[in-house]
Amino acid sequence: MIYSDVTEDLQRRFHNACRVVVLTGAGISAESGVPTFRGGGGAAVWKGLPAEQLSSARMMEKDPVTVWEWFEYRRGLIKPLKPNPAHLALARWEDRFEEFTLVTQNIDGLHTLAGSKWVLELHGNIWRGRCFRCDDCTSLPETPLPVIPPRCRCEGLLRPDVVLFGELLPEGVFEQASLAAAECDLFFTIGTSAVVYPAASLPMIAKRYGAFVIEVNPEQTDITPLVDATILGKAGEVLPRFG
Repeated sequence: MIYSDVTEDLQRRFHNACRVVVLTGAGISAESGVPTFRGGGGAAVWKGLPAEQLSSARMMEKDPVTVWEWFEYRRGLIKPLKPNPAHLALARWEDRFEEFTLVTQNIDGLHTLAGSKWVLELHGNIWRGRCFRCDDCTSLPETPLPVIPPRCRCEGLLRPDVVLFGELLPEGVFEQASLAAAECDLFFTIGTSAVVYPAASLPMIAKRYGAFVIEVNPEQTDITPLVDATILGKAGEVLPRFG
């Protein structure tokens, strides 16, 4: 069913839920001004190179300086941005249910900034670096990096702690998300086109195991015919209405 607002039935399901899983995608952060770098056009190109090439494992191996400059550019775009009402609503939900799992495809860290204490970051976090040599993670300063590419304390080369194109998800993170999806009774998919796997399989895992699945998106997606309810609208307007 497709809705333009939160109905009484959806409110009832929300209030009666015990185990809730939320999957967020680029759409929720786009409402805060985070560029998606998808869909072509000028926003998907930087210094004449496609965003997907700049964010690839192959490019990191061949030209780490350019990759780090690209991620520094992206960090500069994200730094002044703030969590929007959708991020803040999800942070409040964390204490509302018996079990609550927040899974995100976003790397901007806005969920944590909004106050969410535990976030499964499927694709990593742009504010961290990971060492090629010792595999340690380190927080990156919000100020511009003094040296590019940056180095670990062990003198190994750091890479952005994000999943680059051509790489698998970090070991264990999707398994945690899929287990939570299989055990929940209410699942939200928010601001995601449901085309990037394996994250796109999570709503169907939840539905297969009996959860009620709600999609929140400004427009219909490939997953719309498969979920139980779709609310057409911006996450920042829809989520605060659940209460």
